[in-house]
Formats: sequence, structure tokens, C-alpha cells
Amino acid sequence: QLFPHMVIQMVAIGEESGSLDHMLSKVADFFEEEVDNAVDALSSLMEPFIMVVIGTLVGSLVVAMYLPIFKMASVV
Repeated sequence: QLFPHMVIQMVAIGEESGSLDHMLSKVADFFEEEVDNAVDALSSLMEPFIMVVIGTLVGSLVVAMYLPIFKMASVV
């Protein structure tokens, strides 16, 4: 139960055919591609949230800078 069923089958086939290194390389490529897809999906989900946070920070800085200027202009 430690390894997925596909990995066990690929290792068994690699042992029978005598090309264990080639099969392990295929397994590594498969899992590397799976991790890349998961990272791409996660980054595409996080991108809008990051844009909202940065927009809020920049907007609050602009308001914090210009609010005292508008208050001084209203006093004069």
C-alpha cells in the first residue's frame, strides 16, 4: 500500500524485461508531469486572489496618501 498499483506493475514489467531503469524513468516522468499539472492548476487558482490582495494594498496606500491632502484643501 506504500506505492501506487501502477508503479508496482511498471517495476514488475521492468524486472521481467530487464529494463528496470527505463521503466523507473518512465514512472518518474509520469509523476513529474502530474506534479507540474497540479502546480499549474494551483497557481492559476491563486493568481486572482493575489491580484485582489495587491490591488487592495495599493488602493489603501493611495487613499492614505491623498486623504490628508483633500482634508487640508477642504479646511482652506
